[in-house]
Amino acid sequence: MSHRDLVASCLRQGTSFQTFVLLFSLAVASPNGARSLAQAASDDSGTIHGVVLNSVTHEPIARALVSSPNNRFATLTNSEGQFEFRLPTADNSPSDSSGPVPGPGQSIRSASLMARKPGFLSDPNYQQNNLQNRASKELTLMLTPEALIVGTVTLPTTEAPDTITLEIFRRDVQDGRAHWAQAGNTQSMSDGQFRFANLPAGTYKLLTRELLDRDPLTIDPLASDPFAPDAWGPLLGYPPVFYQSAPDFRSADTIQLAAGQTQTVALSLVKQPYYRVKVPVIATVADPPNALSVDVYAHGHKGPGFSLGYNNAHHAIEGMLPSGTYTLEASSAGQNGLTGMQTINIKGAPIEGPGITLVPNGSIPVYVKEEFTSADHTGGKDPAINGPRGYLKVTLESADDFGVGRNVALRDPAGPQDEALVLDGAPAGSYWVEVRSARGYPASIRSGNLDLQHRPLVAGAGGGAAPIEITMRDDTAEVSGIVEGITRPAQGAGGPGPDNGPSRMHVYCVPLADSSGQFAQGGVHPDGTFDVRGLAPGTYRVLAFEGGAREFEYRNPEAMQAYESKGAVVRVAGGQKERVQLQLISMSIPGTDQQ
Repeated sequence: MSHRDLVASCLRQGTSFQTFVLLFSLAVASPNGARSLAQAASDDSGTIHGVVLNSVTHEPIARALVSSPNNRFATLTNSEGQFEFRLPTADNSPSDSSGPVPGPGQSIRSASLMARKPGFLSDPNYQQNNLQNRASKELTLMLTPEALIVGTVTLPTTEAPDTITLEIFRRDVQDGRAHWAQAGNTQSMSDGQFRFANLPAGTYKLLTRELLDRDPLTIDPLASDPFAPDAWGPLLGYPPVFYQSAPDFRSADTIQLAAGQTQTVALSLVKQPYYRVKVPVIATVADPPNALSVDVYAHGHKGPGFSLGYNNAHHAIEGMLPSGTYTLEASSAGQNGLTGMQTINIKGAPIEGPGITLVPNGSIPVYVKEEFTSADHTGGKDPAINGPRGYLKVTLESADDFGVGRNVALRDPAGPQDEALVLDGAPAGSYWVEVRSARGYPASIRSGNLDLQHRPLVAGAGGGAAPIEITMRDDTAEVSGIVEGITRPAQGAGGPGPDNGPSRMHVYCVPLADSSGQFAQGGVHPDGTFDVRGLAPGTYRVLAFEGGAREFEYRNPEAMQAYESKGAVVRVAGGQKERVQLQLISMSIPGTDQQ
Protein backbone atom coordinates (compact mmCIF):
# COMPACT_ATOMS: atom_id res chain seq x y z
CA MET A 1 0.00 0.00 0.00
CA SER A 2 1.47 3.40 -0.99
CA HIS A 3 1.50 6.40 1.33
CA ARG A 4 -1.20 8.02 -0.80
CA ASP A 5 -3.38 4.89 -0.59
CA LEU A 6 -2.91 4.77 3.17
CA VAL A 7 -4.10 8.38 3.54
CA ALA A 8 -7.12 7.75 1.32
CA SER A 9 -8.05 4.61 3.25
CA CYS A 10 -7.86 6.45 6.58
CA LEU A 11 -10.06 9.26 5.27
CA ARG A 12 -12.68 6.82 3.94
CA GLN A 13 -12.83 4.98 7.27
CA GLY A 14 -13.01 8.09 9.45
CA THR A 15 -9.78 7.20 11.23
CA SER A 16 -8.95 9.45 14.23
CA PHE A 17 -6.07 11.91 13.93
CA GLN A 18 -3.95 10.04 16.50
CA THR A 19 -4.45 6.72 14.74
CA PHE A 20 -3.68 8.30 11.36
CA VAL A 21 -0.41 9.79 12.66
CA LEU A 22 0.62 6.39 14.05
CA LEU A 23 -0.17 4.52 10.83
CA PHE A 24 1.52 7.09 8.63
CA SER A 25 4.64 7.02 10.82
CA LEU A 26 4.77 3.25 10.54
CA ALA A 27 4.35 3.43 6.77
CA VAL A 28 7.15 5.98 6.39
CA ALA A 29 9.44 3.88 8.56
CA SER A 30 9.03 0.93 6.19
CA PRO A 31 9.69 1.14 2.42
CA ASN A 32 6.90 -1.36 1.83
CA GLY A 33 4.28 0.60 3.82
CA ALA A 34 2.34 -0.20 7.01
CA ARG A 35 1.28 -3.60 5.69
CA SER A 36 4.90 -4.79 5.82
CA LEU A 37 4.70 -5.02 9.60
CA ALA A 38 2.88 -8.30 9.28
CA GLN A 39 4.99 -9.64 6.44
CA ALA A 40 8.57 -8.45 6.81
CA ALA A 41 9.79 -11.45 8.78
CA SER A 42 11.06 -14.75 7.48
CA ASP A 43 8.60 -17.62 7.20
CA ASP A 44 9.92 -19.43 10.27
CA SER A 45 9.50 -16.49 12.66
CA GLY A 46 5.91 -17.36 13.63
CA THR A 47 2.52 -15.73 13.25
CA ILE A 48 0.18 -14.13 15.75
CA HIS A 49 -3.43 -13.70 14.77
CA GLY A 50 -6.68 -13.03 16.55
CA VAL A 51 -9.87 -11.01 16.62
CA VAL A 52 -11.12 -7.80 18.21
CA LEU A 53 -14.64 -8.05 19.65
CA ASN A 54 -17.24 -5.74 21.14
CA SER A 55 -17.27 -6.70 24.86
CA VAL A 56 -21.04 -6.06 25.08
CA THR A 57 -22.36 -7.66 21.89
CA HIS A 58 -19.32 -9.91 21.17
CA GLU A 59 -19.56 -8.82 17.54
CA PRO A 60 -16.32 -8.30 15.57
CA ILE A 61 -14.98 -4.75 15.27
CA ALA A 62 -13.62 -3.76 11.86
CA ARG A 63 -10.84 -1.22 11.30
CA ALA A 64 -9.60 -1.36 14.90
CA LEU A 65 -5.93 -0.56 15.43
CA VAL A 66 -3.98 -3.40 17.08
CA SER A 67 -0.49 -2.46 18.22
CA SER A 68 2.27 -3.16 20.69
CA PRO A 69 2.50 -0.75 23.68
CA ASN A 70 5.54 1.01 22.16
CA ASN A 71 3.76 1.21 18.76
CA ARG A 72 6.57 -0.75 17.12
CA PHE A 73 4.10 -3.12 15.50
CA ALA A 74 0.61 -2.16 14.37
CA THR A 75 -2.10 -3.25 11.96
CA LEU A 76 -5.81 -2.75 11.35
CA THR A 77 -8.46 -5.44 11.67
CA ASN A 78 -10.38 -6.54 8.58
CA SER A 79 -14.14 -6.46 8.11
CA GLU A 80 -14.48 -9.56 10.34
CA GLY A 81 -12.44 -7.98 13.14
CA GLN A 82 -9.45 -10.25 12.45
CA PHE A 83 -5.79 -9.25 12.52
CA GLU A 84 -2.48 -10.99 11.90
CA PHE A 85 1.19 -10.31 12.64
CA ARG A 86 4.16 -12.13 11.18
CA LEU A 87 6.83 -11.08 13.63
CA PRO A 88 10.62 -11.48 13.65
CA THR A 89 12.62 -12.79 16.56
CA ALA A 90 14.96 -10.50 18.44
CA ASP A 91 17.94 -11.96 16.52
CA ASN A 92 16.83 -10.47 13.21
CA SER A 93 14.70 -7.52 14.26
CA PRO A 94 15.90 -3.92 14.45
CA SER A 95 16.57 -2.38 17.83
CA ASP A 96 13.93 -0.10 19.32
CA SER A 97 14.87 2.55 21.83
CA SER A 98 11.22 3.17 22.76
CA GLY A 99 10.90 -0.10 24.64
CA PRO A 100 12.83 -3.02 26.04
CA VAL A 101 14.63 -5.19 23.50
CA PRO A 102 14.19 -8.95 23.97
CA GLY A 103 17.29 -10.99 24.68
CA PRO A 104 18.93 -13.40 22.22
CA GLY A 105 16.49 -15.99 20.94
CA GLN A 106 13.52 -14.39 22.73
CA SER A 107 10.47 -13.84 20.55
CA ILE A 108 8.75 -10.52 20.06
CA ARG A 109 5.64 -12.50 20.97
CA SER A 110 6.57 -12.04 24.65
CA ALA A 111 5.28 -8.48 24.35
CA SER A 112 1.63 -7.43 24.76
CA LEU A 113 -0.88 -6.12 22.26
CA MET A 114 -3.66 -3.58 22.65
CA ALA A 115 -6.60 -2.53 20.53
CA ARG A 116 -7.99 0.96 19.93
CA LYS A 117 -10.78 2.54 17.92
CA PRO A 118 -12.69 5.85 18.15
CA GLY A 119 -16.01 5.31 19.92
CA PHE A 120 -14.65 2.46 22.02
CA LEU A 121 -12.86 2.24 25.37
CA SER A 122 -10.17 -0.18 26.42
CA ASP A 123 -11.41 -3.13 28.44
CA PRO A 124 -8.93 -3.50 31.35
CA ASN A 125 -9.90 -7.14 31.75
CA TYR A 126 -8.64 -7.99 28.26
CA GLN A 127 -6.24 -5.36 27.04
CA GLN A 128 -2.92 -6.57 28.49
CA ASN A 129 -2.77 -10.00 26.91
CA ASN A 130 0.53 -11.72 27.66
CA LEU A 131 1.70 -13.49 24.51
CA GLN A 132 4.64 -15.31 26.03
CA ASN A 133 4.68 -19.07 25.35
CA ARG A 134 1.30 -18.84 23.61
CA ALA A 135 1.48 -22.01 21.54
CA SER A 136 -1.16 -21.28 18.92
CA LYS A 137 -0.82 -17.50 19.15
CA GLU A 138 -4.59 -16.94 19.08
CA LEU A 139 -5.72 -13.71 20.69
CA THR A 140 -9.09 -12.21 21.59
CA LEU A 141 -8.97 -8.49 22.32
CA MET A 142 -12.04 -6.68 23.66
CA LEU A 143 -13.16 -3.08 23.26
CA THR A 144 -16.08 -1.59 25.17
CA PRO A 145 -18.40 0.86 23.38
CA GLU A 146 -18.40 4.34 24.86
CA ALA A 147 -21.41 5.73 26.69
CA LEU A 148 -22.72 9.23 25.91
CA ILE A 149 -24.63 11.99 27.65
CA VAL A 150 -26.14 14.44 25.16
CA GLY A 151 -28.72 17.15 25.60
CA THR A 152 -29.78 20.76 25.31
CA VAL A 153 -29.54 23.78 27.58
CA THR A 154 -32.58 26.01 27.12
CA LEU A 155 -34.01 29.24 28.49
CA PRO A 156 -37.67 29.80 29.33
CA THR A 157 -37.71 32.73 26.85
CA THR A 158 -36.98 33.01 23.15
CA GLU A 159 -33.54 34.44 23.86
CA ALA A 160 -30.66 32.30 22.63
CA PRO A 161 -28.60 30.79 25.44
CA ASP A 162 -25.05 31.90 26.05
CA THR A 163 -22.25 29.37 25.95
CA ILE A 164 -22.72 27.40 29.15
CA THR A 165 -20.09 25.25 30.83
CA LEU A 166 -21.33 21.87 32.03
CA GLU A 167 -19.65 19.35 34.34
CA ILE A 168 -20.21 15.70 35.08
CA PHE A 169 -19.13 13.75 38.15
CA ARG A 170 -18.77 9.98 38.30
CA ARG A 171 -19.33 7.83 41.35
CA ASP A 172 -16.01 6.04 41.88
CA VAL A 173 -15.13 3.40 44.44
CA GLN A 174 -11.73 3.35 46.13
CA ASP A 175 -10.75 1.21 49.10
CA GLY A 176 -14.34 0.02 49.40
CA ARG A 177 -15.85 3.51 49.72
CA ALA A 178 -17.73 5.47 47.07
CA HIS A 179 -17.19 9.16 46.33
CA TRP A 180 -17.94 11.62 43.55
CA ALA A 181 -15.05 12.64 41.30
CA GLN A 182 -15.08 15.03 38.35
CA ALA A 183 -15.26 13.09 35.08
CA GLY A 184 -15.21 15.89 32.52
CA ASN A 185 -16.57 19.22 31.36
CA THR A 186 -17.80 20.69 28.10
CA GLN A 187 -19.48 23.77 26.70
CA SER A 188 -22.82 24.08 24.99
CA MET A 189 -22.95 25.28 21.39
CA SER A 190 -24.81 28.33 20.12
CA ASP A 191 -28.03 26.32 19.85
CA GLY A 192 -27.65 25.04 23.41
CA GLN A 193 -26.67 21.49 22.50
CA PHE A 194 -23.88 19.68 24.36
CA ARG A 195 -22.22 16.28 24.34
CA PHE A 196 -20.13 14.19 26.77
CA ALA A 197 -18.34 11.33 24.99
CA ASN A 198 -15.91 8.52 25.89
CA LEU A 199 -17.71 7.74 29.13
CA PRO A 200 -17.36 4.32 30.75
CA ALA A 201 -20.41 2.65 32.24
CA GLY A 202 -21.24 4.04 35.65
CA THR A 203 -23.29 6.43 37.76
CA TYR A 204 -23.07 10.15 36.99
CA LYS A 205 -24.34 13.55 38.12
CA LEU A 206 -24.67 16.52 35.78
CA LEU A 207 -24.73 20.28 36.39
CA THR A 208 -24.21 23.62 34.67
CA ARG A 209 -21.71 26.16 35.97
CA GLU A 210 -23.03 29.59 36.90
CA LEU A 211 -22.64 32.40 34.37
CA LEU A 212 -22.90 36.13 35.08
CA ASP A 213 -24.56 38.35 32.48
CA ARG A 214 -23.14 41.90 32.46
CA ASP A 215 -25.42 43.97 30.24
CA PRO A 216 -23.35 46.80 28.67
CA LEU A 217 -26.45 49.03 28.69
CA THR A 218 -26.43 49.12 32.50
CA ILE A 219 -22.88 50.51 32.90
CA ASP A 220 -22.44 53.97 34.45
CA PRO A 221 -20.46 56.01 31.87
CA LEU A 222 -19.37 58.49 34.60
CA ALA A 223 -17.82 55.83 36.83
CA SER A 224 -14.11 56.38 37.54
CA ASP A 225 -13.47 52.65 37.34
CA PRO A 226 -15.74 50.98 34.77
CA PHE A 227 -14.68 47.52 35.99
CA ALA A 228 -15.63 48.14 39.64
CA PRO A 229 -18.79 46.30 40.76
CA ASP A 230 -20.40 49.59 41.80
CA ALA A 231 -20.09 50.86 38.21
CA TRP A 232 -22.73 48.41 37.04
CA GLY A 233 -26.43 48.45 37.47
CA PRO A 234 -28.51 45.40 38.41
CA LEU A 235 -26.48 42.26 37.74
CA LEU A 236 -28.20 39.15 36.44
CA GLY A 237 -26.84 35.67 35.94
CA TYR A 238 -27.62 32.00 35.52
CA PRO A 239 -27.17 30.02 38.73
CA PRO A 240 -26.05 26.40 38.35
CA VAL A 241 -28.71 23.86 37.47
CA PHE A 242 -28.38 20.37 38.92
CA TYR A 243 -30.03 17.54 37.00
CA GLN A 244 -33.02 17.37 37.32
CA SER A 245 -33.72 20.85 38.77
CA ALA A 246 -32.35 19.87 42.19
CA PRO A 247 -31.39 22.61 44.67
CA ASP A 248 -27.85 21.28 45.23
CA PHE A 249 -25.38 18.59 44.19
CA ARG A 250 -26.26 16.13 46.95
CA SER A 251 -29.94 15.97 46.00
CA ALA A 252 -29.32 15.92 42.22
CA ASP A 253 -30.67 12.92 40.31
CA THR A 254 -28.17 10.33 39.13
CA ILE A 255 -27.75 9.14 35.55
CA GLN A 256 -27.11 5.41 35.18
CA LEU A 257 -25.15 4.58 32.04
CA ALA A 258 -24.52 1.13 30.61
CA ALA A 259 -21.75 0.46 28.10
CA GLY A 260 -22.72 1.86 24.71
CA GLN A 261 -25.79 3.68 26.06
CA THR A 262 -26.70 7.25 25.07
CA GLN A 263 -28.66 9.27 27.63
CA THR A 264 -30.49 12.40 26.43
CA VAL A 265 -31.19 15.14 28.99
CA ALA A 266 -32.61 18.66 28.99
CA LEU A 267 -31.63 21.47 31.34
CA SER A 268 -33.54 24.74 31.70
CA LEU A 269 -31.78 27.85 33.00
CA VAL A 270 -33.42 30.68 34.90
CA LYS A 271 -31.90 34.16 35.05
CA GLN A 272 -31.74 35.59 38.57
CA PRO A 273 -30.36 38.75 40.20
CA TYR A 274 -26.84 38.44 41.63
CA TYR A 275 -25.63 40.47 44.60
CA ARG A 276 -22.19 41.57 45.73
CA VAL A 277 -20.65 39.55 48.55
CA LYS A 278 -17.74 40.69 50.72
CA VAL A 279 -16.70 38.61 53.72
CA PRO A 280 -13.68 39.88 55.70
CA VAL A 281 -11.05 37.26 56.54
CA ILE A 282 -9.56 37.35 60.04
CA ALA A 283 -6.34 35.43 60.65
CA THR A 284 -5.23 34.34 64.13
CA VAL A 285 -1.55 34.10 63.20
CA ALA A 286 1.10 36.80 62.78
CA ASP A 287 1.84 35.93 59.15
CA PRO A 288 -1.49 35.29 57.34
CA PRO A 289 -1.41 33.54 53.95
CA ASN A 290 -1.45 35.51 50.72
CA ALA A 291 -3.59 32.95 48.91
CA LEU A 292 -6.68 31.07 50.03
CA SER A 293 -8.79 28.36 48.45
CA VAL A 294 -12.48 29.22 48.76
CA ASP A 295 -15.28 26.66 48.46
CA VAL A 296 -18.96 27.64 48.39
CA TYR A 297 -21.62 25.09 49.36
CA ALA A 298 -25.31 25.69 48.74
CA HIS A 299 -27.59 24.79 51.67
CA GLY A 300 -24.55 23.62 53.65
CA HIS A 301 -24.08 20.51 51.50
CA LYS A 302 -20.62 20.04 49.97
CA GLY A 303 -20.59 20.04 46.20
CA PRO A 304 -19.73 22.06 43.09
CA GLY A 305 -21.65 24.90 41.48
CA PHE A 306 -21.05 28.31 43.05
CA SER A 307 -17.75 30.14 43.46
CA LEU A 308 -16.15 33.13 45.18
CA GLY A 309 -12.55 34.37 45.25
CA TYR A 310 -10.08 35.74 47.77
CA ASN A 311 -8.90 39.36 47.38
CA ASN A 312 -5.58 39.59 49.22
CA ALA A 313 -5.49 43.38 48.89
CA HIS A 314 -8.79 43.69 50.79
CA HIS A 315 -8.20 40.59 52.98
CA ALA A 316 -11.70 39.50 52.06
CA ILE A 317 -13.63 36.87 50.15
CA GLU A 318 -15.47 38.62 47.32
CA GLY A 319 -17.75 37.88 44.42
CA MET A 320 -21.38 37.59 43.40
CA LEU A 321 -24.13 35.18 44.50
CA PRO A 322 -27.93 35.02 44.10
CA SER A 323 -30.26 34.96 47.08
CA GLY A 324 -29.83 31.90 49.27
CA THR A 325 -27.98 30.32 52.16
CA TYR A 326 -24.34 29.36 51.62
CA THR A 327 -21.48 27.89 53.62
CA LEU A 328 -18.07 29.36 52.86
CA GLU A 329 -14.91 27.39 53.60
CA ALA A 330 -11.56 29.14 53.22
CA SER A 331 -8.26 27.28 53.62
CA SER A 332 -4.55 27.51 52.95
CA ALA A 333 -2.43 24.52 52.02
CA GLY A 334 0.45 22.88 53.91
CA GLN A 335 1.06 21.43 57.34
CA ASN A 336 0.86 24.97 58.74
CA GLY A 337 -2.39 25.62 56.91
CA LEU A 338 -5.36 27.59 58.20
CA THR A 339 -9.07 26.91 57.80
CA GLY A 340 -12.23 28.85 58.52
CA MET A 341 -15.94 28.41 57.86
CA GLN A 342 -18.88 30.80 57.86
CA THR A 343 -22.55 30.70 56.83
CA ILE A 344 -24.04 33.66 55.00
CA ASN A 345 -27.60 34.52 53.98
CA ILE A 346 -28.34 36.66 50.93
CA LYS A 347 -31.83 38.14 50.84
CA GLY A 348 -32.20 40.32 47.77
CA ALA A 349 -29.39 42.73 48.65
CA PRO A 350 -25.58 42.93 48.80
CA ILE A 351 -23.91 41.81 52.02
CA GLU A 352 -20.65 42.59 53.75
CA GLY A 353 -19.77 40.19 56.56
CA PRO A 354 -19.95 38.46 58.91
CA GLY A 355 -16.18 37.86 58.98
CA ILE A 356 -14.60 34.43 58.69
CA THR A 357 -11.87 33.55 61.20
CA LEU A 358 -8.97 31.37 60.09
CA VAL A 359 -7.54 29.04 62.71
CA PRO A 360 -4.52 26.73 62.43
CA ASN A 361 -5.27 23.20 61.31
CA GLY A 362 -4.94 20.68 64.08
CA SER A 363 -2.21 18.24 65.03
CA ILE A 364 -3.37 14.80 66.15
CA PRO A 365 -0.78 12.59 67.91
CA VAL A 366 -0.61 8.91 66.99
CA TYR A 367 0.58 6.30 69.48
CA VAL A 368 1.59 2.84 68.27
CA LYS A 369 1.76 -0.27 70.42
CA GLU A 370 3.70 -3.09 68.75
CA GLU A 371 2.86 -6.70 69.59
CA PHE A 372 5.04 -8.33 66.95
CA THR A 373 6.29 -11.88 67.27
CA SER A 374 9.11 -11.28 64.79
CA ALA A 375 12.35 -9.51 65.72
CA ASP A 376 12.28 -7.34 62.56
CA HIS A 377 9.95 -4.41 63.33
CA THR A 378 11.17 -2.17 60.51
CA GLY A 379 9.44 -3.82 57.58
CA GLY A 380 12.73 -3.84 55.72
CA LYS A 381 13.23 -0.05 55.91
CA ASP A 382 16.19 1.82 57.40
CA PRO A 383 15.12 3.61 60.64
CA ALA A 384 17.85 6.21 60.12
CA ILE A 385 16.16 7.29 56.86
CA ASN A 386 12.49 6.47 57.30
CA GLY A 387 12.17 6.96 61.05
CA PRO A 388 11.69 4.31 63.75
CA ARG A 389 8.33 3.26 62.29
CA GLY A 390 9.02 3.74 58.60
CA TYR A 391 7.03 0.57 57.86
CA LEU A 392 3.83 2.35 58.90
CA LYS A 393 1.69 4.78 56.91
CA VAL A 394 -1.24 6.52 58.59
CA THR A 395 -3.53 8.92 56.74
CA LEU A 396 -6.82 10.70 57.32
CA GLU A 397 -9.19 10.45 54.35
CA SER A 398 -12.28 12.64 54.11
CA ALA A 399 -15.47 10.76 55.01
CA ASP A 400 -17.51 13.07 52.78
CA ASP A 401 -18.67 11.42 49.57
CA PHE A 402 -17.86 14.52 47.50
CA GLY A 403 -14.23 14.26 46.43
CA VAL A 404 -12.95 17.66 47.57
CA GLY A 405 -11.39 16.67 50.88
CA ARG A 406 -7.61 16.76 51.28
CA ASN A 407 -5.90 13.76 52.84
CA VAL A 408 -3.78 14.34 55.93
CA ALA A 409 -0.58 12.32 56.37
CA LEU A 410 2.02 11.83 59.09
CA ARG A 411 4.60 14.58 59.24
CA ASP A 412 8.17 13.64 58.41
CA PRO A 413 10.45 12.82 61.38
CA ALA A 414 12.93 15.53 62.33
CA GLY A 415 15.65 12.88 62.64
CA PRO A 416 16.39 9.27 63.56
CA GLN A 417 15.69 10.03 67.24
CA ASP A 418 12.29 11.63 66.51
CA GLU A 419 9.82 8.88 67.39
CA ALA A 420 6.76 11.13 67.56
CA LEU A 421 4.00 10.31 65.08
CA VAL A 422 1.77 13.32 64.39
CA LEU A 423 -0.93 13.97 61.81
CA ASP A 424 -0.36 17.63 60.98
CA GLY A 425 -2.72 19.95 59.12
CA ALA A 426 -6.13 18.40 59.85
CA PRO A 427 -8.97 20.91 59.37
CA ALA A 428 -12.33 20.41 61.02
CA GLY A 429 -14.22 17.52 59.46
CA SER A 430 -14.98 13.83 59.50
CA TYR A 431 -12.25 11.36 58.51
CA TRP A 432 -11.60 7.68 58.03
CA VAL A 433 -8.28 6.60 59.53
CA GLU A 434 -6.38 4.45 57.04
CA VAL A 435 -3.42 2.37 58.26
CA ARG A 436 -1.15 0.64 55.75
CA SER A 437 1.81 -1.34 56.92
CA ALA A 438 4.73 -3.22 55.38
CA ARG A 439 4.77 -5.32 58.53
CA GLY A 440 1.76 -7.00 60.10
CA TYR A 441 -1.67 -5.40 60.45
CA PRO A 442 -3.53 -2.96 62.75
CA ALA A 443 -5.30 -5.10 65.33
CA SER A 444 -7.12 -2.04 66.66
CA ILE A 445 -7.42 1.68 65.87
CA ARG A 446 -9.05 3.79 68.55
CA SER A 447 -9.52 7.39 69.66
CA GLY A 448 -10.76 7.35 73.23
CA ASN A 449 -13.78 5.04 73.20
CA LEU A 450 -14.29 5.35 69.45
CA ASP A 451 -13.49 2.32 67.25
CA LEU A 452 -11.94 3.94 64.18
CA GLN A 453 -12.00 0.73 62.15
CA HIS A 454 -15.78 1.08 61.93
CA ARG A 455 -16.46 4.75 62.70
CA PRO A 456 -14.99 7.98 61.32
CA LEU A 457 -12.89 10.34 63.39
CA VAL A 458 -14.48 13.76 63.94
CA ALA A 459 -12.06 16.68 64.21
CA GLY A 460 -13.42 19.90 65.69
CA ALA A 461 -12.47 23.52 65.08
CA GLY A 462 -8.72 23.73 64.64
CA GLY A 463 -8.64 20.01 63.87
CA GLY A 464 -8.84 19.07 67.54
CA ALA A 465 -9.34 15.38 68.32
CA ALA A 466 -8.27 12.84 70.90
CA PRO A 467 -5.00 10.97 70.18
CA ILE A 468 -5.18 7.96 67.88
CA GLU A 469 -4.00 4.69 69.40
CA ILE A 470 -2.97 1.84 67.10
CA THR A 471 -2.05 -1.71 68.08
CA MET A 472 0.06 -3.58 65.50
CA ARG A 473 0.41 -7.36 65.30
CA ASP A 474 1.93 -9.79 62.77
CA ASP A 475 0.15 -13.09 63.56
CA THR A 476 -1.59 -13.09 60.18
CA ALA A 477 -3.90 -15.81 58.87
CA GLU A 478 -4.32 -17.53 55.51
CA VAL A 479 -7.30 -18.61 53.41
CA SER A 480 -6.80 -21.01 50.52
CA GLY A 481 -9.00 -23.31 48.52
CA ILE A 482 -10.39 -24.05 45.09
CA VAL A 483 -12.93 -22.40 42.79
CA GLU A 484 -15.22 -25.16 41.50
CA GLY A 485 -16.64 -25.45 38.03
CA ILE A 486 -13.58 -24.13 36.19
CA THR A 487 -12.82 -25.95 32.96
CA ARG A 488 -9.22 -25.60 31.93
CA PRO A 489 -9.28 -24.28 28.34
CA ALA A 490 -7.49 -25.98 25.56
CA GLN A 491 -4.30 -24.38 24.36
CA GLY A 492 -5.00 -21.40 22.17
CA ALA A 493 -8.61 -21.01 23.36
CA GLY A 494 -7.88 -17.58 24.75
CA GLY A 495 -8.80 -18.34 28.37
CA PRO A 496 -6.63 -18.49 31.48
CA GLY A 497 -3.94 -21.11 31.48
CA PRO A 498 -0.20 -21.56 31.24
CA ASP A 499 -0.36 -21.09 27.45
CA ASN A 500 -3.11 -18.50 27.44
CA GLY A 501 -1.99 -15.58 29.56
CA PRO A 502 -2.92 -14.53 33.10
CA SER A 503 -6.04 -15.67 34.92
CA ARG A 504 -9.06 -13.38 34.78
CA MET A 505 -10.50 -14.71 38.05
CA HIS A 506 -10.01 -13.08 41.44
CA VAL A 507 -10.87 -14.01 45.01
CA TYR A 508 -11.95 -11.32 47.47
CA CYS A 509 -11.91 -11.64 51.27
CA VAL A 510 -14.47 -9.11 52.50
CA PRO A 511 -14.62 -8.50 56.28
CA LEU A 512 -18.14 -8.61 57.70
CA ALA A 513 -19.58 -5.39 59.07
CA ASP A 514 -18.66 -6.11 62.72
CA SER A 515 -15.34 -7.83 61.96
CA SER A 516 -11.87 -6.50 62.73
CA GLY A 517 -10.50 -8.05 59.52
CA GLN A 518 -9.13 -6.11 56.55
CA PHE A 519 -10.08 -6.48 52.90
CA ALA A 520 -7.72 -8.64 50.84
CA GLN A 521 -7.71 -10.16 47.37
CA GLY A 522 -5.75 -12.64 45.29
CA GLY A 523 -5.64 -14.28 41.89
CA VAL A 524 -6.79 -17.75 40.89
CA HIS A 525 -4.40 -20.28 39.35
CA PRO A 526 -5.37 -21.98 36.06
CA ASP A 527 -6.35 -25.15 37.97
CA GLY A 528 -8.80 -23.17 40.13
CA THR A 529 -6.72 -23.04 43.30
CA PHE A 530 -6.01 -19.83 45.22
CA ASP A 531 -4.12 -18.73 48.31
CA VAL A 532 -4.67 -15.40 50.10
CA ARG A 533 -2.01 -14.77 52.74
CA GLY A 534 -1.31 -12.01 55.26
CA LEU A 535 -4.93 -11.77 56.41
CA ALA A 536 -5.75 -9.92 59.61
CA PRO A 537 -7.71 -12.20 61.98
CA GLY A 538 -11.45 -11.76 61.64
CA THR A 539 -14.59 -12.99 59.92
CA TYR A 540 -14.76 -12.79 56.14
CA ARG A 541 -17.06 -13.49 53.25
CA VAL A 542 -14.88 -15.05 50.54
CA LEU A 543 -16.08 -14.45 46.97
CA ALA A 544 -14.69 -15.57 43.61
CA PHE A 545 -15.40 -13.38 40.57
CA GLU A 546 -14.71 -13.82 36.90
CA GLY A 547 -12.92 -10.83 35.46
CA GLY A 548 -9.93 -8.63 36.23
CA ALA A 549 -9.17 -7.06 39.59
CA ARG A 550 -11.72 -4.40 40.46
CA GLU A 551 -12.95 -2.13 43.20
CA PHE A 552 -16.37 -2.46 44.75
CA GLU A 553 -18.16 -0.94 47.71
CA TYR A 554 -17.34 -3.64 50.24
CA ARG A 555 -17.44 -1.20 53.19
CA ASN A 556 -21.11 -0.47 52.50
CA PRO A 557 -23.33 -3.09 54.23
CA GLU A 558 -26.26 -2.15 51.98
CA ALA A 559 -24.20 -2.76 48.84
CA MET A 560 -23.00 -6.11 50.18
CA GLN A 561 -26.54 -7.43 50.80
CA ALA A 562 -26.52 -8.80 47.24
CA TYR A 563 -23.90 -11.35 48.31
CA GLU A 564 -25.41 -12.63 51.54
CA SER A 565 -26.19 -15.97 49.90
CA LYS A 566 -22.95 -16.21 47.93
CA GLY A 567 -19.41 -17.26 48.70
CA ALA A 568 -18.26 -18.76 51.98
CA VAL A 569 -18.06 -17.17 55.44
CA VAL A 570 -14.91 -18.06 57.37
CA ARG A 571 -13.48 -16.94 60.69
CA VAL A 572 -9.70 -17.03 61.11
CA ALA A 573 -7.63 -16.42 64.21
CA GLY A 574 -4.01 -15.34 64.33
CA GLY A 575 -1.74 -17.85 62.59
CA GLN A 576 -4.70 -19.99 61.42
CA LYS A 577 -5.03 -21.48 57.93
CA GLU A 578 -8.50 -22.10 56.56
CA ARG A 579 -9.50 -23.88 53.34
CA VAL A 580 -12.75 -23.26 51.44
CA GLN A 581 -14.51 -24.25 48.22
CA LEU A 582 -16.09 -21.48 46.15
CA GLN A 583 -18.44 -21.18 43.21
CA LEU A 584 -17.43 -18.70 40.49
CA ILE A 585 -19.64 -15.62 40.28
CA SER A 586 -19.96 -14.56 36.63
CA MET A 587 -21.69 -11.24 37.05
CA SER A 588 -20.95 -7.55 37.46
CA ILE A 589 -20.43 -6.13 40.93
CA PRO A 590 -23.25 -3.76 41.94
CA GLY A 591 -22.15 -0.14 41.93
CA THR A 592 -19.24 -0.65 39.54
CA ASP A 593 -21.05 -1.41 36.26
CA GLN A 594 -18.12 -3.65 35.29
CA GLN A 595 -18.67 -6.95 33.64
